[in-house]
Amino acid sequence: MKASSLLDRFPQVFAGLSVLSLALVISSLVFAQGIQEFKRANDVLVITGSAKRPIKSDYIILRLSVSSQESTAKIAYQNLKTQIEQVQAYLKEQQVPDDAITLSAMRTDTIPEIGINGRNTGRILAYRLSQTLEIRSNEVERYADISQQATELINEGVNLVSRPPEYLYTKLSELRVEMVAEATKDAQARARAIASSTGNQVGAVRSARTGVFQITSRNSTAVSDYGIYDTSSLEKDITAVVSVQFAME
Repeated sequence: MKASSLLDRFPQVFAGLSVLSLALVISSLVFAQGIQEFKRANDVLVITGSAKRPIKSDYIILRLSVSSQESTAKIAYQNLKTQIEQVQAYLKEQQVPDDAITLSAMRTDTIPEIGINGRNTGRILAYRLSQTLEIRSNEVERYADISQQATELINEGVNLVSRPPEYLYTKLSELRVEMVAEATKDAQARARAIASSTGNQVGAVRSARTGVFQITSRNSTAVSDYGIYDTSSLEKDITAVVSVQFAME
């Protein structure tokens, strides 16, 4: 009787409460569904993919350094000039074109006299002059042989230092694009293998981050957070790494 009386007296209040209750139920359902969709949206798998290829250097930089040390700068210069001419004549015999050779600026150092107390006396004992001939070419193997044979000039009185050649690869920009694609495919294959073992499916790529490239000597296991670019080896390996985030379905 009392409830019926209240309903008769305040019909609008009870109607409003009913609507409010229904709205709360619907909101709860929508909220619960939203949480599930949010979880699915954030259900991701992060996989690292890699790709590795062997490459062979197609460019070489060769440096031949010549030095002279004499009691006066004039004599040291004359001696150095004669030695440089000997090296240039040798390179000409080896059919090295002039436009492949760059002669550096001459460097001059003084050799000071050191007294018995270990201090510089202010007197110059000798002058040391040096110059470097740099050769650049895409004839890699031929110039690698020249760098070894050039030491024969030492027997002719040339103060020659043949530095280890630098071996470079000039098509890296093109190769990087291809290897990133290969590394991404590798990541996708790994993600599918992991997902299938858990009864899930791999969805779209959410994000991808390319790591540094490692260019190492053949079969080397060396890695660096900053990347490696080996220039001491004719034959190298290049490795690309990509971290990919996949959505899970």
